[in-house]
This record gives sequence, C-alpha cells and structure tokens, in this order.
Amino acid sequence: MRGRLTHGVGVGAWSAVALALASLPAHALEFKETPSLAAKVAAGELPAVGQRLPANPSIVSFGEGREPGRHGGALRTLIGRTKDVRLLVVYGYARLVGYNEKFEIVPDILAGVDVNEGRQFTLRLRQGHKWSDGQPFTAEDFRYWWEDVANHGKLAPAGPPRLMLSDGEKPSFELLDEQTVRFTWPMANPFFLPRLAGASPLFIYRPAHYMKRFHAKYADPAKLKSMMRKRRTRNWASLHNRVDNMYRFDNPELPTLQPWINTSRPPATRFLATRNPYFHRVDRNGRQLPYIDQVIMIVSDNKLIAAKAGTGEADLQARGLAFSHLTFLRENEKGGGFSTHLWRIAKGAHIALFPNLNSNDPVWRKLLRDRRFRRALSLGIDRSVINESLYFGLALEANNTVLPQSPLYREDYQLNWAEYDPDMAQALLDELGLSEFDDDDIRLLPDGRPLELIIETAGEDTEQTDVLELISETWAEIGVKLFIKPSQREIFRNRVFSGEALMSIWSGIENGVPSAQSSPTELAPTAQQQLMWPKWGQYFETSGKSGEPPDLEAARELAALATEWRRTDDPGRREEIWHRMLSIHAEEVFSIGVIAGVQQPIVVKNRLRNVPKDGIYNWDPGAHFGIYRPDSFWFAE
Repeated sequence: MRGRLTHGVGVGAWSAVALALASLPAHALEFKETPSLAAKVAAGELPAVGQRLPANPSIVSFGEGREPGRHGGALRTLIGRTKDVRLLVVYGYARLVGYNEKFEIVPDILAGVDVNEGRQFTLRLRQGHKWSDGQPFTAEDFRYWWEDVANHGKLAPAGPPRLMLSDGEKPSFELLDEQTVRFTWPMANPFFLPRLAGASPLFIYRPAHYMKRFHAKYADPAKLKSMMRKRRTRNWASLHNRVDNMYRFDNPELPTLQPWINTSRPPATRFLATRNPYFHRVDRNGRQLPYIDQVIMIVSDNKLIAAKAGTGEADLQARGLAFSHLTFLRENEKGGGFSTHLWRIAKGAHIALFPNLNSNDPVWRKLLRDRRFRRALSLGIDRSVINESLYFGLALEANNTVLPQSPLYREDYQLNWAEYDPDMAQALLDELGLSEFDDDDIRLLPDGRPLELIIETAGEDTEQTDVLELISETWAEIGVKLFIKPSQREIFRNRVFSGEALMSIWSGIENGVPSAQSSPTELAPTAQQQLMWPKWGQYFETSGKSGEPPDLEAARELAALATEWRRTDDPGRREEIWHRMLSIHAEEVFSIGVIAGVQQPIVVKNRLRNVPKDGIYNWDPGAHFGIYRPDSFWFAE
C-alpha cells in the first residue's frame, strides 16, 4: 500500500503515506541578505544567502497572530545548569521531521518522507543543504552513522540504539543516491518518525566530514594518536564519542543543522550561540531564519531564576518558573519590560507521587505492590485544599491520566480513587492489617516499624515541597507519617533506579493529550526512567540483560497490550488497547496524580514578537518552545 499526504499526519498513522512540506526552488524567492552577515559576504568570507540555502528551502508558515519579522538582536534566557546548553537543540527544534502546532508530523530538514506498510521509510534530503560550516549535508552522513557508528563494535558495543529496533530487529539500510536513503524493518515501526521528531531526538546522521578525522577507519594514525594524547583519551573510540555530542551540544567544533551554533565550551557561566548561516528555513519575504542573531544562555541558581526574570534579566523564560511565581511576575511586568503569558501544561499530571514497586525493602515492597495501599494513599489526599492554596483553584484535581482535551478522555480515568475520602482510606489500611498504632497515632508496619513514608524529590523548587507539606497533614489523619527527602537530580534518580527510594514525586505522563494513534508505551513498563517500576523498565530497555522482569499481573498485561498496539494497524483495536491501559492505571493507581492542568508562566520581553500568547508547554511532543519555531521569533526596534 502506498499513498500521498501533503500536510502531515498524527502520531502513529504510518501505514502508507508520503510527507512533503512547503518549499520553493531558490530562484522563486528574492532573498534578502542577513545584515549581520553582509560584511562577511562582501569580503568573500561567506557565500551570498542564495548560495547558502538549499535549492528548495523550507518556507515557514506563521500561526495566528504572528507575522514575518526582521533580523537582529540577542535573546537572553536563564538556565539552571551548564548541561542545559542542550536546550539550544530542544528549542531550536530543527528535526528531520517535526511536530507542527496541531501535533502532526511534517518534514523539516528533510524535503519529504515516503512510508510504505509502516515499515519502510524513504528519506529525501534537500538538494544543496549544508552543515553550519558550509560542507554538504548528504546521504553519506546517514551511511556514516549507521555503518561506522551505530553498528561499530567499539563505538556502539551494544549495537544500534534500541529506538532503531522493531521487536528487537534492526532495519536494513540503503543509500539510494546522494539525496536519498531508506530504512526498512521486517515489521512495522510506528515509533520511528515520532522519535525523529522528539524533544531529545534520535539523531540518525552525523557530519561525516568532521567525524571521520576521529575514526580509526578513516583518520591518519599519527594524527589520531596526537589528538588522543591532547585530549587525554584512552583510545580512539573514547575520543570519537567525546566529540560526538549532537544533543548535548557542548562541542563548539561539531557542525550542526540547528538555527544557532554554540560557541562556548563548558564549563562556563555564559553560553553564546550565533546564527547558523546555512540554516534551511526562510520566510515568505525571502529572509533566511533565524531572525535573531544570537542566543545567550546565562547559568543561574535555579532558585534565583524567577527573581532575575522578574527584574528583566531574561527576554524569554519558562525554565525555572512555576505557577507560584505568577503574582510576583505580574507585579513586576512594568518595571521589567515584559509580559507574562500562561501556556497550558499538557502532562497527565503536573505533580504525581510514584510508589516504587521495585523497592529493596521487602516489607515496603509488598505493601507498595498492594493496590489497596496505593488507593488508600490517593484517597487520603485533599486535592481541593492543594488546588485552592497553591493554584487559585484553577487546576484539575485528578489522577495521572489523559486530559479532557484528549479524545481518549473519560471522567472515570480522572476521578477514580482520587476524591478525598479519609474514611475509606482508613478502612483500606485496616483491611491490610495496618491496624496497630504507636503513641503518636502512626500506624505500624507488619514488622513493628512506624508507617513512615519517605518521599524523595529532586530538590529543584519549592512547589513540590509545598504540595507534600499539605499532603502530610491529611495523611497524618489516616495514620501515615510523611517525610520529605530532597537531593540532587542525579542522586534522586539513582536512588529510585536502585530501589533505595520508597516513593518519589515528579510530573506525570508526558503526553496528556494523546490520540489512539499515539504510542501508549508510557503506560507500560518500558523504561528505567519510569519512577514506579524502574527495574522492570530497565529489563525491557536492555532486552533482559539488566533489571527485573515484571512479576505483577497488571504490569505484565500492560506490557502485552503495548506490544499488541505496536503490531496492529487497526485503528479500532488501537483505541480499545488505549482504553484498557488507561482503565488499568485508574484501577491500580500505579502513580498517584495530585494536580493536573496547571498553567506555565512564560516571561516574554515586550519587544519580542511571534511568541504565542496562548500555547501548550510540553516536553515531548512539543519541545517546550520548539513547535512554535523560536527561529521565527524576532525583536521589534
């Protein structure tokens, strides 16, 4: 089966389509030279704009209320850690294929994609497209990654990324011509295009002309040894992997296809990114994007970001801001010269609790795996108090599930076991045999220890702590003592992964507005990052080499349903699978949703244009600002 679609498709509908994005031959537009690059062009240091662009550049369309702009300016934003320089890749959002504002997948870097039977993907490049250093971007960059990196025993001992496998099978790779490559799997791979479009994307290409100098197959041995000594690496593979930072974006020498090029090498407290003179997008007036010349990322203590944004030290800011900062930000808009927009957060829960079903403590593990205990904890939370106290009553008091904007939404999924009922919570705890109390009216575990539940946080903001303080008050009424343990994010995750943590607090499912064609793998034990069953997720990710196989019937059913969804292309059956998985989560309360539908403050300098007043703030799909194409943001004079 083959078909043709010229506007894009929703996630997962990949049986037989061809994707193409609006583009024009270079001679069809009168291109305007970028003022900041004009001197280099005049001096012969840089080709003219028409020669820098692909023969068929991507023509950007503007959403409602936005318009073509002007070149110039430097955009400042604040980051909490040096590693957040990777947000230049997230926000820049140049992808082989990417989501548009309707969450449809359309070509971006690619001129088009032909999909056959959901398993064969033919990728068509733009003729004349160049890397940021002016070298051609061709099919050789895909071949190099697949043959010389992803399938090289020293660079990838475990083989290609798991995301390149479908039911454990690798694709075949064909280099059809200089602008065309093809990946073909034995069976359908509905995850391939969504992963290419992700906030942290699957990079299936590399700048081969740059990377080959670090590869033993191509490099001069003497030069390679010299570079190894200079960079103090043990072998050439370590050197190659060190400079191969497409996502981390911390190697300024690595050519890129993103709108801005990072020029600062960490460690640094200030990262400067300059415009990519070979970027492939233009507006309808012939101006090459990005409009903004520079992006400046300033490292700041995460606790100070809201204060600094409120004094006008950022031109565009969402990172480090929470709904609790809204009043402060609104009070300082005039003095800081900015406006505060509110975007909808599309996670299944803004805040959720995650019982660790893989806890090392045998007594706690047995208790946490009993759904009666998880239900009791959920019933013991007065979400209305949290909503009124912290969110002005504007949030949803709900489970960690799909939002009302999703076609899969049902009220039962949102409210089952989520309404405050301390009497029923007490009854469930009594039924579990937790009917003995100590002198402080705290229930006792079967081994006599007090039922003191430590909830671990990444310690990055006070919002989670404020929520936990309110939960602790109502849990105390049902005989459960809550303690809060903050730690750094890496330590926090490692404690959860290792089973040392009993329970953690984080945000809920990433995509709270899915359709039946969206992947439901978030609902099944498929990733170590899933805080309620990290060892089961690790077992899936490593094909059984690490972690533990799920030994809870409901979790095994979720895993089987996710596999069936992947293997069927029947839309009706896919919808049935989604509803069954959502129903299981509502009944089992594997995660305890607290609050959903919270709005994200976005600080926008008054001179900054084309930032939507109303938007969706989501990691994947969405890449936060990415789907709104920050390369199209511009400064008024």
